[in-house]
Amino acid sequence: MICKIVIPARLGSSRLPRKPLLEIAGKPMIQHVCDRAVEANLGEVIVATDAAEVAETVSGFGGTAVMTADSHESGTDRLAEVADLLGWSDETVVVNLQGDEPLMDPRLIVQVAEALAKHSSAGIATLATPIGNRADIFSPDVVKVVVDAAGHALYFSRAPIPWVRGDYGVRDDTGCADGVQPLRHLGIYAYRVSALKKIAAWPPAPIEQAEALEQLRALWNGIGIHVGVIDEAPGHGVDTPEDLERVRRMFAAGGDDRPV
Repeated sequence: MICKIVIPARLGSSRLPRKPLLEIAGKPMIQHVCDRAVEANLGEVIVATDAAEVAETVSGFGGTAVMTADSHESGTDRLAEVADLLGWSDETVVVNLQGDEPLMDPRLIVQVAEALAKHSSAGIATLATPIGNRADIFSPDVVKVVVDAAGHALYFSRAPIPWVRGDYGVRDDTGCADGVQPLRHLGIYAYRVSALKKIAAWPPAPIEQAEALEQLRALWNGIGIHVGVIDEAPGHGVDTPEDLERVRRMFAAGGDDRPV
């Protein structure tokens, strides 16, 4: 398996401006994310950015950054540009690791890459984890996925899927329906470069626009997505000032460059 890890990193976060450069335990956040990627030991790690300041910061701690266009609407488009700029082959596996995931377990990076390598019928691999409470099932901020018997995605939605007739909307307790295990999608992906290029070239799909879920573009156009199920989700990414303080406390408690 030829594998690359690409970390999209923008400065323009509306909820947490300059997010990749914010300090955690004496390092910019983007350096911690790069550290997690290097620990996966899969191959080259590249930060894809449209900000010269991010590129300079990455170069300063010995990382590799590639400047990309500032017109991309998604991380997938940015990954596709990197693959094109660097001339990666169609069978190269590219892991998309978000630039705000300093708590990502490197083992999960390996798992999603190996899953794609093992499932030739899929163009994408991703991960999910069981949902254990009713609030998450009904929250539009929690993306759900339904898979088939082979572990391939049937659909992703912000709505509660699969809908359990005679249970959801009737019972008011916090448990899940008997015999049905809803799954929460986790936002880490591995792509074959061939699939990545196609997705970036296609227009948004109607279901993608309705749900505001980019992965539905792949399903709409017939690209298979393999979903690995893990017992527990990794630490939450950093989206808000509150998230940042929580992660800082975790690293401080660890006493070194790793959180507890």
